[in-house]
Amino acid sequence: MKLPMPNVWPLARTGQRLLLRAKRRETSVDGHRMVFLERGQAQPGAPTLVLLHGFASMKENWAFWMQQLPSHWHLLVPDLPGLGESQYRPDANYGYESQAQRLSQWLAGYSSNHLHIAGSSMGGAIAALLAHQLKAPPRTLTLLNSAGIPESPGMVQNTPTRPTIDSVLIPQDWAGVYRMFNSVGSGKPTLPGIAMTGLLGPDLMKRRHSLQHIFNDMVADPMAPTRYLGSQTPPLQVQWGDKDTITPTRCVDWFKSATPEADIQVFRGVGHLPMLENPRRSAAVLSSFIEHHNN
Repeated sequence: MKLPMPNVWPLARTGQRLLLRAKRRETSVDGHRMVFLERGQAQPGAPTLVLLHGFASMKENWAFWMQQLPSHWHLLVPDLPGLGESQYRPDANYGYESQAQRLSQWLAGYSSNHLHIAGSSMGGAIAALLAHQLKAPPRTLTLLNSAGIPESPGMVQNTPTRPTIDSVLIPQDWAGVYRMFNSVGSGKPTLPGIAMTGLLGPDLMKRRHSLQHIFNDMVADPMAPTRYLGSQTPPLQVQWGDKDTITPTRCVDWFKSATPEADIQVFRGVGHLPMLENPRRSAAVLSSFIEHHNN
């Protein structure tokens, strides 16, 4: 007899939020209930930083950064619509354009002349669009191992990618969850990967149909960021792990051609998630970049 694995993630999530001294907020955007964390509040001259997580992920992916970033910064950290605690709707579109439009509506409610945006993986692709769609552009844009970037300067793929349910990012069972958490890093099994398998496995497997829907919408317009990133892009920082097996490091070459003024930071021995794998270093280079462009 197989006993069901208890889902302890909601309790762990609450405990983590209390340790971060962040407040859980709810809002409504484009027919979605959207949940986000807020730490601090907007202050004159101080940065307001929006952090956008990746696919099959959640706002808590930024917890290590929230511990490292300056305490006087105002942080807004959403669960993107369809993911985490935010509402998923089977009739909605979750492509990069749609998600960026939702976040633009949300941020319209915040008045800050010192807005900065950072995004990881899928969140990076959304951040790239969002930075160009806001009425007032952010002071900076930071992309961490962003999705939607060609693997070489001359390659731009505008045709839809055929969806697959075999993606390592859409686990169907416990083996798939284990494979996912030990692939998004450097590709090698790790103790944190094993721990996350047990902690998040039940939640992820319940979401496999919604994740497939979101994935299908993403890959229908896979290179959307390339339509925006260029000479009109706000000051750009690119962070990348040189051991990434999801978005290869050679994607960095595209930025060197399309956005030659970008501040490019490649971390040795790091995989797909610099903010989790090397939070101290990645948060430090972000902080320096933001402080430089904040005034």
